[in-house]
Amino acid sequence: MFTIKSLSVKNFMSVGNATQGIDFDRRDLTLVLGENLDLGGDDSGARNGTGKTTIINALSYALYGNALTNIKKDNLINKTNSRNMLVTIDFECEGQHYRIERGRKPNVLKFYINDQELETKDDNSQGDSRETQQEIERLLNMSHDMFKHIVALNTYTEPFLSMRANDQRTIIEQLLGITLLSEKAELLKEQTKATKEAITQEEYRIKAVQDANKRVQDQIDALKRRQTLWQQKNATDCADLQAAYDQLAKLDIEAELEAHKTLAIYNEQFRASQEHSTKLFTAKQTLTREQKNWTKLDTEVQQLQDHKCYACGQEFHDEQHSVVLESKKQALAESSTLIDQLHSEIAVLEANPVFVCSEPETFYEKESDAFEHRASMATVLTQLTAKQNEQDPYAEQILDMETQALEIVSYDLINELTRIKEHQEFLLKLLTNKDSFIRKKIIDQNLSHLNARLSYYLDKIGLPHTVKFLNDLSVSIEELGRELDFDNLSRGERNRLILSLSWSFRDVWESLYQPINLLFIDELVDSGMDASGVENSLGILKKMSREGNRSVWLVSHKDELAGRVNNILTVVKENGFTNYTTDVEVI
Repeated sequence: MFTIKSLSVKNFMSVGNATQGIDFDRRDLTLVLGENLDLGGDDSGARNGTGKTTIINALSYALYGNALTNIKKDNLINKTNSRNMLVTIDFECEGQHYRIERGRKPNVLKFYINDQELETKDDNSQGDSRETQQEIERLLNMSHDMFKHIVALNTYTEPFLSMRANDQRTIIEQLLGITLLSEKAELLKEQTKATKEAITQEEYRIKAVQDANKRVQDQIDALKRRQTLWQQKNATDCADLQAAYDQLAKLDIEAELEAHKTLAIYNEQFRASQEHSTKLFTAKQTLTREQKNWTKLDTEVQQLQDHKCYACGQEFHDEQHSVVLESKKQALAESSTLIDQLHSEIAVLEANPVFVCSEPETFYEKESDAFEHRASMATVLTQLTAKQNEQDPYAEQILDMETQALEIVSYDLINELTRIKEHQEFLLKLLTNKDSFIRKKIIDQNLSHLNARLSYYLDKIGLPHTVKFLNDLSVSIEELGRELDFDNLSRGERNRLILSLSWSFRDVWESLYQPINLLFIDELVDSGMDASGVENSLGILKKMSREGNRSVWLVSHKDELAGRVNNILTVVKENGFTNYTTDVEVI
């Protein structure tokens, strides 16, 4: 239950610097009468202008930051003191105690929950923090218009049936819980908007990931193309080197080198053999020549011994004969000696022939070429091994980019968000579509209850008309089969209907939300109501206070009602300031 416990006001409208307080934590009917001592007290007209309506204006201002009517906030401040206006309200809801302090000059808005002030981030320098007010109205769960129709009913509020159709519909939708659907729909719209934004952000993220992946993939593809070229070149180089090595390996280089060693021996032996043959040949030629020379010398010596000239054959007897003969004999002896030497040399040479091995076959003419061949084989083999062992310079980079730079594109979140969005849009249609079974069900159930309570109160207050809310939320007024407008009714009939509507609204609101302990009826019983209407109204109000455990306050100018109630609050205006005098407990 929402229980308004007390209200205190200071420098609010006609209330001055002396704080005035009222205890609402009661379960009875209290009559509020005015006494304007500045206008003569009990004289005629002295009931007006005392500040009775100030009480419900203060209630409205404390809870909503606005009076019941369109009074400017600065005009709510007492004009005499012009400052330090403060209204404080204490109430309980769901076991929690709350207090609101709201004022101007200086501007104040404080909201206490179990004596702990609610801290907000809003700037409340103007005394109307939006965040704090939203928290208060969330707790009240009642709009200001609904407050004026079911808690603080007064003659300043436009009667429900005088309102425009859209405004009537707004009140009824609030009352029947349709507004709650609308509020939930608004929240759902915000959630749907947030979901759509999340989907958009996720689409942007996925697009960014895809673009980044494409750029990375382009780099990977470029690296792979380079890798392919490198691999092809590496394979070609390896094949060329292998072919070169295989070609070189066709020659048994070690055998080639051994052959060149043998060839060197062969060449040496061949040269020695040639020299031996040359010596033998030369010796034999020399021997033959010398033998001829010896024969010739021997002939010449014989001729000289016969004193014949070896040149011309004539007799040779002069002194030169002996000289020539001796010369020839000496030459013959030397020739014999030389022949002997040559025979000996030839015998030695023939006795010691030079052995020549077989000439080996070689690929290269020079041994150096064979060594160069072997070095080339080693070089090619080293190059081939190195080429075969070369690491792919692109493989690791490609692997890193594929495993780390490429981000996996997951559609799980966007699929989930899309599912949520579709579900939210479906729920939104259920909440907002006029043909939605949810709206129809709520309207049918609650409208039936509203019409039943309205019929009950119309019967109790004594209005013979049939008033009924239709399914399109319009209102039908009939009397004896005649359809009427609200303005067809008399002043008293209208007041009966206004009160019945307010009470039926209140019953429906309390059945859907929570009971509220306070009810104000401001001068509606006075205006145009006959004795029967007043009597019936008082009976209903007393029953409400007694059976409904409500604190009911009836603001009136009718002094004669004082005898019909147990409690009276007198609002006294004296010297321009309002004071509350009552047999009800004053704070």
